[in-house]
Amino acid sequence: MMDCLPDQLVWEILSRVKKTTDRNSLSLACKRLHGLDNEQRQSLRVGCGLDPANEALTSLCSRFSNLTKVEITYAGWMSKLGKQLDDEGLLILSNCCPSMVDLTLSYCTFITDLGLGNLSSCSKLSALKLNFTTRITGCGILSLVAGCKVLTILHLVRCLNVSSFEWLEYLGKLETLEDLSIKNCRAIGEGDLIKLGSSWKKLKCLQFEVDVNYRYMKVYDRSAVDRWQKQWVACENMVELSLVNCIISPGRGLACVLGKCKNLEKIHLDKCVGVRDSDIIGLAQKSKNLRSIFLRVPSDFSLPLLMNNPLRLTDESLKAVAQNCSVLESVRISYSDGDFPSFSSFTLDGILSLIQKCPLRELAFDQVYSFNDVGMEALCLAQYLETLELVRCQEISDEGLQLVGQFPRLSILRLIKCLGVSDDGLKPLVGSYKLELLAVEDCPQISERGVLGAAKSVSFRQDLSWLY
Repeated sequence: MMDCLPDQLVWEILSRVKKTTDRNSLSLACKRLHGLDNEQRQSLRVGCGLDPANEALTSLCSRFSNLTKVEITYAGWMSKLGKQLDDEGLLILSNCCPSMVDLTLSYCTFITDLGLGNLSSCSKLSALKLNFTTRITGCGILSLVAGCKVLTILHLVRCLNVSSFEWLEYLGKLETLEDLSIKNCRAIGEGDLIKLGSSWKKLKCLQFEVDVNYRYMKVYDRSAVDRWQKQWVACENMVELSLVNCIISPGRGLACVLGKCKNLEKIHLDKCVGVRDSDIIGLAQKSKNLRSIFLRVPSDFSLPLLMNNPLRLTDESLKAVAQNCSVLESVRISYSDGDFPSFSSFTLDGILSLIQKCPLRELAFDQVYSFNDVGMEALCLAQYLETLELVRCQEISDEGLQLVGQFPRLSILRLIKCLGVSDDGLKPLVGSYKLELLAVEDCPQISERGVLGAAKSVSFRQDLSWLY
């Protein structure tokens, strides 16, 4: 029966099977399916089961000749599982996968700069993601980018020995990079990103996360400060900017970027020390297309290093966003553990300006003590709100929670570690099935019985150890 079907139809059937295990089972059904699957398979994910690694990889690459995406991960690896893929394995990969455009290496601790250099012949490689490849340095990155001249995506996560010298400058001269993610790479600081030079104008997505334990170890040198101040950092194409544990200081580093992203759609500022009202106001005035904003205010917002600047964000920031960002859909505001309610930067007045002026579809608060039942009442007029998440919002009571049934389009509600709400607050929802999903976690006064029938789908979990 299968032999009667045209190739195009069989290919269509195979393309609809997404799970690798299902594809493997299907390819064993007959020789024809096996052969067509070998031709069509474009992605491969392997890891600890690859033993002996180099021989097994050679066999897989020979079988699947049209691979474009390869992921090799050794998460959870132990020596008894056999030797990891090494530098020779990457040479095999470069020779046997000429069509490869996307490569991810995670926890590959046997791979060195020599192995990364073996990939320089992969002329089509446009995306490289390295996660905890501890033996790779900046020299290895440089040898790769020198050969892979169409690289548009580069992600480095916990690459502890990669410093930021020639490879950043070389990428800057290529002007191909569109997506750069650097997370917890201790040798790379915010100030080093100036070396991207003219590539800033091509960059669409930047994620930069500093290891919080090394936040103050990377000190700006005078030349780096001068370059940030003198060089025009063009960020016209930046769509997404995510900064975690960074130091935002006037005239230095990433502070120079915030007010220049006129096409920015998503901003994520997580525990960034030194962010001022003027930074957010400048961002709001420039980024009229902003659709999503995440702010997690750090607990250590008064530091001797930056004492000359007002470091607390206020309602002026939120009002500027509400006034200028007319398409804003998602707002998430959070406070780091250790903050006291009296230190909350934003009052209800600032939050209400966002609710009243922006077409919000998603709203999330974590330890925002200024958001109370009055804020819940204001949400009755939020015409577009679909998702509401309240985490440790202790000023919300049953009276406010009972208003949820009056929210016009709300379909998802998450309540996490809220002390002031109980089963009584959910009673108006029981049997109405207004909500698609209700998720309740670690709220001591809400019982599993109290959530039954309060939504089409209900998730309940209670672990009260956080209280003690």
